[in-house]
Amino acid sequence: MDLSGAELYRAPLPHGADPAPLSYDLGFIAEQPLDARRGPDGELTLWFLARPVSGERRPPERPPGRDPSLMVVAPEQTTTRQRVAAYAVVLSDRGLLATQYSDRTAVEGRWGMPGGGIDVGEEPADTVVREVHEETAQTVELGDLVAVQTSHWVGRNPEGQVEDFHAVRLIYRGTCPEPGDPVVLDVGGTTADARWIPLAERRSITWTANWRDALDQLLP
Repeated sequence: MDLSGAELYRAPLPHGADPAPLSYDLGFIAEQPLDARRGPDGELTLWFLARPVSGERRPPERPPGRDPSLMVVAPEQTTTRQRVAAYAVVLSDRGLLATQYSDRTAVEGRWGMPGGGIDVGEEPADTVVREVHEETAQTVELGDLVAVQTSHWVGRNPEGQVEDFHAVRLIYRGTCPEPGDPVVLDVGGTTADARWIPLAERRSITWTANWRDALDQLLP
């Protein structure tokens, strides 16, 4: 939509696509995300502040990645899956709330932000509040949707199945007015640990590549 709130375009997000180059191909620059919510039909819609293309170059589009340990797999043995998840960059007077990935993921030991997959019929904002509490035992106040990040790769999921996987991450800002000691309540899931990271120590943490890029964009 534009600054007046008028809808400029509407299009489905195909498997593997990113909203920025998709918008460009439709003649628009998606300048910033505004909201993500479900319509009366239950479908999830992302809203962006947008304007017509005016000489800008097409946003870069990364090619699909591939698990380096994966042997050649026939297409019929690969499952295609698109997963939309919601996360929060949560700040408090104790720092930045971070979660460590467990051995059920391909990035065991690395760190990211709390959040997770959106359940059927669930609003993204409700997902963030629920997931943050499950993964860290913290109660947060949610702010704006500030970024939409996508990844596309072929690899093995925690169950060992080969997937052509498209991750769509909705990233919100959040605050925690009464921070406590983080505790992982969802034991046995994809989160191994949670802690508050002082902002001055942020760059010493081993983040996943996607979260490192997102935090460089969203934090000083």
